[in-house]
Amino acid sequence: MGVQPATLEVAPNRDLFVPFEFPATELASGWYGAECKVAIDGSPEIVRPESRFVVPWSRGATRRDQLLLGKSVPVGGEKVRLDQLECHVDSVQLRYEGTEAIITLAADGARLPVLGTTFDTETGSGSVTAYPLLRIHHALTIAIKGADEPVEVALP
Repeated sequence: MGVQPATLEVAPNRDLFVPFEFPATELASGWYGAECKVAIDGSPEIVRPESRFVVPWSRGATRRDQLLLGKSVPVGGEKVRLDQLECHVDSVQLRYEGTEAIITLAADGARLPVLGTTFDTETGSGSVTAYPLLRIHHALTIAIKGADEPVEVALP
């Protein structure tokens, strides 16, 4: 969605807040971020603020469960232990231990967009946060890069 261009005079080294409105009610459920094309002193730049916002799914559409997985997967001579899956209103978080891994999630065969990943090398624990699991989903597929087979989790 676009916002009409505007030219602003701003004092140097000052924070700038540019208010604008857009019809959030017309957006589908999901996570969104802003991207601004700006020209500062005539030099074009693309600015992507770090904060995202969510347009919530309808009440009762998402799962709010916690599943203990306890499955170890061999990955290139090491192991990744899938510990737990936490289903929230606006996301799902998979916690794992072992070696750092590239993990993708799919619900009933449709890939869930990843919102973020973390890994702490000191503790050997990490997480993957993705779009939420819906109540209509029956199975979650966890694919780990380098593993022979994905892990299939039946959803209650």
